Amino acid sequence: MNKNSTPSISPGLTIIMAIACGLSVGNIYYNQPMLGIMGDSFPDHRSLVGFVPTATQLGYALGLLLVVPLGDRFERRRLIVIQFAVLALSLAAVALAPDAWSVVIASVFVGLTSSVVQQILPFAAELSAPHRRGATIGIVMSGLLCGILLGRAFAGVVAVHFGWRAMFWLGLMLAILVGTVLACVLPKSPPKTRASYGELLLSLATLWREVPQLRRATMIQACVFASFSCLWTTLALHLDANYHLGADVAGMFGIIGAVGVLFAPFAGKIADRRGPHFVIGLAGATVTLSWLVFGVWGSVAGLVAGVVLLDFGVQGSQVSNQHVIQALSPEARNRLNATFMSGTFLGAAAGSAAASLAWEFAGWNAVCALGAVFAAFALGVHATGVRTASRRSRRA
Repeated sequence: MNKNSTPSISPGLTIIMAIACGLSVGNIYYNQPMLGIMGDSFPDHRSLVGFVPTATQLGYALGLLLVVPLGDRFERRRLIVIQFAVLALSLAAVALAPDAWSVVIASVFVGLTSSVVQQILPFAAELSAPHRRGATIGIVMSGLLCGILLGRAFAGVVAVHFGWRAMFWLGLMLAILVGTVLACVLPKSPPKTRASYGELLLSLATLWREVPQLRRATMIQACVFASFSCLWTTLALHLDANYHLGADVAGMFGIIGAVGVLFAPFAGKIADRRGPHFVIGLAGATVTLSWLVFGVWGSVAGLVAGVVLLDFGVQGSQVSNQHVIQALSPEARNRLNATFMSGTFLGAAAGSAAASLAWEFAGWNAVCALGAVFAAFALGVHATGVRTASRRSRRA
């Protein structure tokens, strides 16, 4: 795609990019249901194996900050293909790891290279015409959410039947396959800046300071993902303590939550027609409502209904906030996305930690209250931004 061409992305390419997002982000979550099986391979270092998910998440955070901004500096197709190749090598390192320390170290690189998902998303936004950008982001985000919600369940099944190393070998083959397909179908994208790597990293702080829409979108999504993490951090504990249901049932809730995928393209289309801020407000209200359902409807059916509402709200908010930031500065899309996703990631981590404390001190009711507070704060930030924009438009 040259600089003067009209943005265009076919339905087929959109779906391929959505699948690539799902398969790449899934690598971050494969290890979570397999920790017990992985620990059996290293009985003298079970506690160290417990840090594998943390190492992977840390690697992903580093990838967001240190690798994703490169998409504005280098040709995107080549960068994406290279990142998938290194991801495949990282997965091989985990599969061949002779000891627990090797697994932990290799997992950092799995997380770092899995950040390729955040190279694909802004590329899809760039290729899409402005009036179709919301719908395109919605479809690609559907693939990402499928990877998050279904990756754990799939890895658990593979590990039980074939062992944990088999899952990483399978991940390696998928990474090679996806990287090869993308090398064939993605168009070339000229670099958007000639800035040095150091200047790219420094510009992240500049963007945060000078672009209020970026700050607002990031704070909203950080709160929404904190609310999301409150559920998934404590759901298995709640099911065990109050319903005597095991981890396998908790995993099934991930599949139920994938219903939220259906809302992503719909949310994107509404954002294209009504504007993303309308959907952000609606999504925040839906997330808040989900916690009222969790708190009041004390049954498994209530949990199912709440999970569907929560994932609808989270997905709608994510798609619409991405719609906002991807329209801000075409030459800085990757850096905007890196800043946005880093803030979202920090929000999810904070929500997970806070939910664990709430569960320990006061149980499920405290978790419900905490999740609702995060959602309400997101709504408050959104409402403040809408009022500020309205005052500015009246002055103009």
